[in-house]
Amino acid sequence: MRARTLLAFLFPLLAAGAASAEDQLSAGDTAWMMTSTALVLLMTLPGLALFYGGLVRTKNVLSVLMQCLIAAGMMGVVWVVVGYSLAFSGEGALIGDLAKVGLAGVTPDTLSGTIPEYVFIMFQGMFAIITPALMIGAFAERMRFGPYLAFSTLWLLVVYCPLAHMVWGGGLISGWGALDFAGGLVVHMSSGYSALVACIVLGPRRGYGKVPMPPHNLPLTVIGASLLWVGWFGFNAGSELAADGTAALAFINTSTATSAAVLVWVAVEWVRGRPTVLGAATAAVAGLVAITPACAFVTPMSSILVGAGAGVICYVFVVSVKPALGYDDSLDVFGVHGIGGTWGAIATGLFIAPFALPEGMTRGGQILVQLQSIGFTAIFAPLATLVLLYVLKALFGNLRPTEEGEAEGLDQSEHSESAYITT
Repeated sequence: MRARTLLAFLFPLLAAGAASAEDQLSAGDTAWMMTSTALVLLMTLPGLALFYGGLVRTKNVLSVLMQCLIAAGMMGVVWVVVGYSLAFSGEGALIGDLAKVGLAGVTPDTLSGTIPEYVFIMFQGMFAIITPALMIGAFAERMRFGPYLAFSTLWLLVVYCPLAHMVWGGGLISGWGALDFAGGLVVHMSSGYSALVACIVLGPRRGYGKVPMPPHNLPLTVIGASLLWVGWFGFNAGSELAADGTAALAFINTSTATSAAVLVWVAVEWVRGRPTVLGAATAAVAGLVAITPACAFVTPMSSILVGAGAGVICYVFVVSVKPALGYDDSLDVFGVHGIGGTWGAIATGLFIAPFALPEGMTRGGQILVQLQSIGFTAIFAPLATLVLLYVLKALFGNLRPTEEGEAEGLDQSEHSESAYITT
């Protein structure tokens, strides 16, 4: 009888202790998230910088590296001052509020789940750095440094922060039930569709389609793609915000889908001619992009289908569709990130595992919700970007360098430097 009385007394206390433990700091989760944050920064510097830098001509490589560096500098500051608040505070449907401007109210003891909020802020800040930087590839070799800095900064506030709030901050798209684990909509579709608008508004590079414009250093591109692959483990698995089984699922799916994309892209190239290292590097990024929204919602076997689909769809778009349409997306940002992100968002619904399907939702219903979120993003991001570009054209007069400056190369005309100096 006494034992029963003691258990009856202790059980509520034990249950309460277990519940409160969920709100306590986890050293393991914190260590993993700090590591993931560093991995995501690695994706921009040096990953994306080298990937893009190797693809442009010799006279423009430093301009690409500088644009990636300044993205980390400017977005890193803007995010802390106001971006985080707009994305992750308030209950607005379209955008957050200013309650956390300057990280007001956040202290070393403030938690976000089981990690310090400072770590969550930094992790999300790395996403805010790389997303505008992804667009560099679409207008590479033909945007002045000043207009680029203004464009990327304002784009972060006008496009990225609202989408981050709508998907991850409790806004409109999350209310629909759309699933985007690590950024198919927020990162890749937003940057890819916006990049398409930007390259069309700026117009093609002078001589595009008439003079050869091959990559100047493919080894740099392969190193950059490899660093992106490594960093993407933090990007996807880190989005669980904990070191647990879901993070492990995202971890294995990230690499498996990428492997499948590389195999399929190279196989298609081989059937049509010869396999290329440029194709393999591009395929790796396409696979990484496609699995991003689905990485925690599909099984490893399904991730192979997601990656293989990206290998086929992005290949066809880059090799056949883009040349037929004639626009100058210098480094295929739309074909890889826009199209790859779209496929990944659709594939999330197509291949979602039963354990990941929201309660009361059917697979068909989830596909419809995914399509709804894709349609919204595909309209909102490019439309806002179009307005922003025309405002900047009115302010700056011209977003492009002079004809002489472009012929000389942006390294010299914008930065008075050269990447390769012969003596």
